[in-house]
Amino acid sequence: MKRFLLPHLICPACLPKEHRLLVSVDQERDADILSGYLSCKKCQRRFPIREGIATLLPDPDSEGHWRYEDPDTLNRYLWSHYADLHGDRGNAPALDAWAGCLAESSEFSLDAGCSVGRIVLEMAARSAWAVGCDLSQNFVRTARRVAQERKMKYSLPLEGKLRETFQIAIPEALRTDNVEFIVADALRLPFARETFGQSSSLNVLDRVSYPLAHLFEMNRIAAVKEASFLFASPFSWSSSEIPEERWLGGTVTGPYAGRGMENVRSLLEGKGKVLAPSWQISFAASVQWKMRSHRNHCELFTSETIVAER
Repeated sequence: MKRFLLPHLICPACLPKEHRLLVSVDQERDADILSGYLSCKKCQRRFPIREGIATLLPDPDSEGHWRYEDPDTLNRYLWSHYADLHGDRGNAPALDAWAGCLAESSEFSLDAGCSVGRIVLEMAARSAWAVGCDLSQNFVRTARRVAQERKMKYSLPLEGKLRETFQIAIPEALRTDNVEFIVADALRLPFARETFGQSSSLNVLDRVSYPLAHLFEMNRIAAVKEASFLFASPFSWSSSEIPEERWLGGTVTGPYAGRGMENVRSLLEGKGKVLAPSWQISFAASVQWKMRSHRNHCELFTSETIVAER
């Protein structure tokens, strides 16, 4: 874990109160803490740093869902984030669209639910530093390795039992010296309030157990002025993922009846004063996103996208 994060980290278990974390270092190289732990004086919890990865979960049992730890699932996400860097432009329009929505410059940036990290690299090209967080240890470990080595090989099914191998090569335009990835919960972000000028939540809202709490957290860590929030979701509500009473759309009755994007926009714009200070929507679009299974089969999602500013 790179030292530039230290002044901004708080105990996720003590939220909504914010208590700074103290670091104890066992091994460090070039301002990168390889092993040690972060501790909270208030609640006495310790959060481990192992192999450079800080795990900042309020509940040790809140590990990433098993499906994200599967190797083939990891490789599908690598394709969706980086295929354009080895000649497959399947998701290039989506990546270009989202990168184009980022603020031209920002001091600090966060992507919550970062998966294998592509948007974090895009943020880093426009920021003093950028950080991504995800519940999946596998995703965070892989994103960190991509950033460190600036290359990676992976494979996916070609057809049946045949596989094809791909080589990711990070272009010079994307910085990796100012990025970091940590294991953290998008519902209890381990960052002090008002830390980030640029933040994003891409295809996360309908995958967390409490969507409104996620929006509240994204609002808390965002600067109160000169802040930009990039949000996207396909709004694929499922009661197996989220209790229906917590959905922010897709229902006929209840406080968030109707379409998800309309409700998210209203919340950001100040409805009910849940998210304050309020935001203004500066951009809206529909972005298509693909997930590859094999050479001749991709799933296609439409992510409704907005940029909110204040």
